[in-house]
Amino acid sequence: MISFKKLALPVMAAILVAGCAASATTPPTATNPPVAATDTPVVASSAPSAPVASASTVANSSTTVEAKTAGSAGTVLVAGATGMTVYTFTNDVANNGKSACSGGCLTKWPALTVPAGTTPSAGAGVSGKLGTITRADDGTLQVTYNGLPLYYYAGDSVPGDTKGSYPNWNLIKP
Repeated sequence: MISFKKLALPVMAAILVAGCAASATTPPTATNPPVAATDTPVVASSAPSAPVASASTVANSSTTVEAKTAGSAGTVLVAGATGMTVYTFTNDVANNGKSACSGGCLTKWPALTVPAGTTPSAGAGVSGKLGTITRADDGTLQVTYNGLPLYYYAGDSVPGDTKGSYPNWNLIKP
């Protein structure tokens, strides 16, 4: 006869594993900004509701940067189909073609990138100049605003979040 204790442990383990799998979120990457588990993951592109895809499958898309209101922060720049807030890093130097954020820094501050052969586009309210630099660490094209590289913050989970406004990390006013 099977005891209740011997049966309960495997059942509880199965419930725990199923619960963890259901709450997983998509990790942020260069072209996939942070999204909550309830959001549909999208690639930063001007196409509405684009599914997650590799850079090679979105070669004809472009990233749109636009100005949006983000709570008490006022109007700031956001990017991609998800409209996630973007930031600049005070250690970056405008127009030098380099990013000062690499390695572990990119885990917390994923670079806003576009696929090779594409350019970022300015949406509503953007008055500065958009461009790209080639990242030294992986060769991807990182979007710049007025010569400064742009980044997402991994701790932002929904459009309008500005949790990445830390010392040395700045919200961008259009």
